[in-house]
Formats: sequence, structure tokens, C-alpha cells
Amino acid sequence: MLLDPALHALLDPQTTTGFYLEGRWVPAAGPERVRVINPADETPLAEVALGSAAEADQAVQAARAAFADWSGLAPAVRAGLLERLQGLLEQRAETFAQVISREMGAPIAAARALQVPLALEHVRVAREVASAYAFERSEGALRIRREAIGVCALITPWNWPLYQITAKVAPALAAGCTVVLKPSELAPLSALLFAQAVHDAGIPAGVFNLINGDGPTVGAALAEHPDVDMISITGSNRAGVLVAQAAARSVKRVTQELGGKSPNLLLPDADFEVAVAKGVLAAFRNSGQSCSAPTRMLVPRERLAEVERLAAATVATLGVGDPQAPETQLGPLANAAQFARVQEMIASGLEQGAKLVCGGPGRIEGYTAGFYARPTVFSAVTSTMRIAQEEIFGPVLCLLPYDSVEEAIAIANDSLYGLSAHVQGRDPAQVAAVAARIRAGQVHLNYPAWNPLAPFGGYKRSGNGREYGVHGLEEYLETKAILGH
Repeated sequence: MLLDPALHALLDPQTTTGFYLEGRWVPAAGPERVRVINPADETPLAEVALGSAAEADQAVQAARAAFADWSGLAPAVRAGLLERLQGLLEQRAETFAQVISREMGAPIAAARALQVPLALEHVRVAREVASAYAFERSEGALRIRREAIGVCALITPWNWPLYQITAKVAPALAAGCTVVLKPSELAPLSALLFAQAVHDAGIPAGVFNLINGDGPTVGAALAEHPDVDMISITGSNRAGVLVAQAAARSVKRVTQELGGKSPNLLLPDADFEVAVAKGVLAAFRNSGQSCSAPTRMLVPRERLAEVERLAAATVATLGVGDPQAPETQLGPLANAAQFARVQEMIASGLEQGAKLVCGGPGRIEGYTAGFYARPTVFSAVTSTMRIAQEEIFGPVLCLLPYDSVEEAIAIANDSLYGLSAHVQGRDPAQVAAVAARIRAGQVHLNYPAWNPLAPFGGYKRSGNGREYGVHGLEEYLETKAILGH
């Protein structure tokens, strides 16, 4: 059911009352519904059906029945269907941008420039990688085949909804797997649009299935299902652990992209005017709701006051407010629970003695409704503070001073996480040497452009496995050795 009149021109109401199973929209069997809330004003957008364990089983069985035919197609045929899907997503880009902006608060400019175009890149890369990939090769008398692992359950989050869907679905389909997608129940509307695009692209029935639901019901049912061969989750550490525990009973493959607390190490010779401004923007992109956001800025102690000034000046330039306004750079947080979490962590920073440079608790000025957190910078932060160790997932930047590069590297690695990191400096040799010592799955040197071929995933509690490019495709493949003749 659509509750916001603006959505009637964007979404088919029938998609909210059921699930996409076996190539068609199937009404939900039960009465359970969840309200999708507009984070900009806290009004309801839609009511979406929630599934049951029985319906999750129906989705898995549909994927299982379709697997043999789909995996048996030539990679070029699968790539051709993905190209058709990409074309439809491109045609509907503005619709996706509008829906994403409403369901999770992304500024419309960012939805158009980042949320949708980067998602489309995953489809393009998956089909191009699969078209060129050697699924079989010889090593002397030995033949090595890489074969689709089977039925994959894919659990995606609310912060980059379409982007995370395509990062999983596209390589899984390109590899020859069939899938069951469970998007976040907090931002499921763009997933419904995606399912309709899959249908319109002519991807065969059962190859792609979508079921909405919560983690304890549908997520758990998929994780423990004996006919699911692999589960891939992007989400919180708590959710990742629960999925891995449930999946262990059937010894299925589990890939996890979980939390992060990424350092941004500014070496003494860095261009601080540039590095600080870009670092603030990187940390606050998507209102700080990115697992790879560089929210710990490590700076030489003698430059701390300068960095505080530069950071505050950059924050002052940010357009914060209504996500539908074209000039807005930071919109609201995506939901009430995340707003409460950010407020809790800001309070913790104050209680533990961090220096408040700008921002602080409460909503931004002028708003009495909506989940608008104030862009906040803390200084004189130490690694013992919660704000330096725990993922905040909001527009909160911590400045941590260091006295030597050795200490800076130690601070960068003083984290349970290891998803991403940044290093800034003028000496390429030193920047590379420091990067080599940081325990993270990606290290960005002097703010390079995003690369959809670069493997993405983490060390330590940031997860297992990799997404994007060749490495992302290979997560969905088994290895078969063929000996003799």
C-alpha cells in the first residue's frame, strides 16, 4: 500500500503487497506489514508486506528449480540479459533516485550522482568481467573449472539500497547462480523497482526472487536453509554473526561486509588545506552512513588546531536539510533508530572528554521533525574513547593527534575493524610504505577516484570475502579439478 501520493507515479502498488517469486508478483500469505517512514519528515511512505519462513522456502525452491538451466547458459547469454537489465535501470534512473531519496533520505543530487550511477556500474562490471572470464582452463594434464556455487541468499542494507543490491545480484547472476534477495525492510522500495526491472529485462523465472522480511524471520530462514549454497550479507556485525551462526549448520559459504572505523592518516607533509576539506566530505558522504567512511582523521599534534579550523570551516559550507532540495548536500539520517544511535554516541564523546569543535547533540536548526543530526567534529580524541572505537554511522568526525608516524600507524590499526583506510602525503614512497602497514582491505592514497574493479571487503571484524570486479565474481564460484582423460 502506498501512503505518500508522490509515490503513485513511481511505484506499482501491487509490488508492496507481495513478493517477486518464480517470475511473477505473488501476494503475501500473511497479514504482517511494515511501515516505510520518510526520514525527512517522519511521515509514512508505504506499507510493505513482510514474509514468513514458509515464503522464504518458496523463494529458495524457485531458485533451486531454475539453477540448472541458468548455470548451463553460456556466460555471453547471461551477460546479454544483464546488459538489457542495465539499459532498463538507466532508463528508470530518475525514478530510482526519487524513491531512494524518499525512503532513506539521500539528497536528490546525491541520489542522481552517486546512489544510482554507481549501482549501475556494478551491473556493467559484472557482465564485462563474466564475458572475459576463463571459467575453464588447463594446467598441463589438469583442467580447472570454475562453476556457479548454486542458490545464493543475498541480504542487503538500507544505506546504499540499490548499490548494495547490484553489487551482489549482478555478479551472482553473471556467475550462473540463482538468487533470493532480502532487502532491508527499512528501505525496501528501490528493491521493488529493481525486481520489476529484472522481470522486464526477461531474466527467466526463478533466477531472481525477492522476499521482504525482517532478520529474525526471513533472514534466519535463508541463513539456515539447507538448499541455500551461499549467503552474502552487508550489515551490522551483530547481524553478520547471527547469519554466520545459522549458516554453519549447513556448512554453506558465508561472505560478510560488516562494520568499519576507517582511519584517514594525514602525514606531516600532506597538503592540509586540501586533505582536511576532502576528508570531511568523505567522512560525511551519505550523512556518514557508509561502512567505509573515514571517520578517524589522524593528524600531527602540532597541526591539530589548524585541522580543527579547517574542518569547522568545511562543515560550515555544507548545505544540510531537505533531501528534495537540489542544493542539499547532507540530508537526514535514514531512520529513527540510527538518529538515536548517533545522539547516543555524540553524548558519549562529550562525557568522555572529547573537544567539541562544531555540531553536537540534537537536530539541525530549523527542524522539529525529521532525523537531521548536526554535522559534528570532535578533537583531542583518544583511542580509548567509544567514538574512536565504535562505528557511529552518522556525520561525526573524530580528530586523533599523533606524535610520530609510527604512532599514527599504531593508532590506525588500533581497531576491531579493517575495512578501509586513507593516507595523505606528498612523498609517494612514504605514502605507499604507510599504506602497506595498515591492516585494511582497501587503502586510498590521496583521494583517488572510485574504482568498481577494486576488490572491496575487510580484515578483522569487518567481514569475510570480497565484492566488486573479478574478486566479486569469484565469490560466487566453486573450483573443480578434473584429472585424467
